[in-house]
Amino acid sequence: MFIMIKFFKPSRTERETALRFLLFLSVLTLFSCADDPMEPLSEDEVYLLEKPSGFPEITFDVTENPVTVNGVALGKQLFYEGRLSRNNTISCGFCHIQEYAFTHHGHNVSHGIDDRLGIRNAPPLQNMAFLKNYTWDGAGHHLDERSLVPITTDFEMDSSLPEAVGKLNADPKYKKLFKAAYGNENITGEKVLKALSQFMATMVSADSKYDRMKKGTAAFTTEENQGMALFQQKCASCHSGGLFTDESYRNTGMYYNAQFGDRGRYRVTLDWNDNMKFRVPSLRNVEYTAPYMHDGRFYTLEAVMNFYSDNVENQPNIDPLLKQNGHLGIPMTGQEKQLIIAFLKTLSDKNFIANPKFAE
Repeated sequence: MFIMIKFFKPSRTERETALRFLLFLSVLTLFSCADDPMEPLSEDEVYLLEKPSGFPEITFDVTENPVTVNGVALGKQLFYEGRLSRNNTISCGFCHIQEYAFTHHGHNVSHGIDDRLGIRNAPPLQNMAFLKNYTWDGAGHHLDERSLVPITTDFEMDSSLPEAVGKLNADPKYKKLFKAAYGNENITGEKVLKALSQFMATMVSADSKYDRMKKGTAAFTTEENQGMALFQQKCASCHSGGLFTDESYRNTGMYYNAQFGDRGRYRVTLDWNDNMKFRVPSLRNVEYTAPYMHDGRFYTLEAVMNFYSDNVENQPNIDPLLKQNGHLGIPMTGQEKQLIIAFLKTLSDKNFIANPKFAE
């Protein structure tokens, strides 16, 4: 008996359906493996830090701390590692949350171990490789050393490098990662700090609507263009350049908050002329980084605008830019404030806050 088999040529629709199904399976497979630890490269490679258009030169010293693929991978693991804290609960990522441009969203100041309060709002972690100094008072000058402060401060992680290194040494995973990054399994505090700074150096945000507008691949609305013109008139003296900060320290007429006892730059220099001077923050991703100011006193951009227009406190060393033509603060109408805010939102980089290479 013969059985006749008829072969059918699938239609175009059937072929497209099959391709979509195969694509679905491949995506499903990708996400099912997303929680697997990333394997380091057997032969490490240089991780190239690039300077986006309009940015200042890179300040991160790659000769002293060469950035590599395996070094960055190790730094990422350490960034989300709770064992850097005394009771294994607080990581860098606990206070620096990616979806909020690596700030501690919802808290006016940082909350650390045992729910202890810090004295300052956690600043965003972005474009660190291009900054000259760090923190609200400029006490940090070297990114490789920056992580030592939160690890050892009693109201943050309340640990020590020897304690953290001891925990990491007990984990075979970390021996493997350190060997891949540094050529041997010897885990040291210096390597921990350098790996963390390598990871932070890769946190570059330069793909906002503003950046695309500058490249000619996006167009501003009428309101955004008007807001940009107003921003350049009223704000750009301090929030200048590609990072939207001139990295200076200024007294902007904020009242002294006795709860936290923070006098800003004065804590570093002990020069009373620096009383209540704080670092001019970058405004990139400002839409995501509420609350605002060094102590998180304002929860909306509107509140910040209202402060600068109507509530600046006259102090002996207030910045001269805030005391011109007999006016204290920055003259702005309600409409002008909304236009400036419209422009500030063009500095939001959605790809940065959703980039999986930074995610836990």
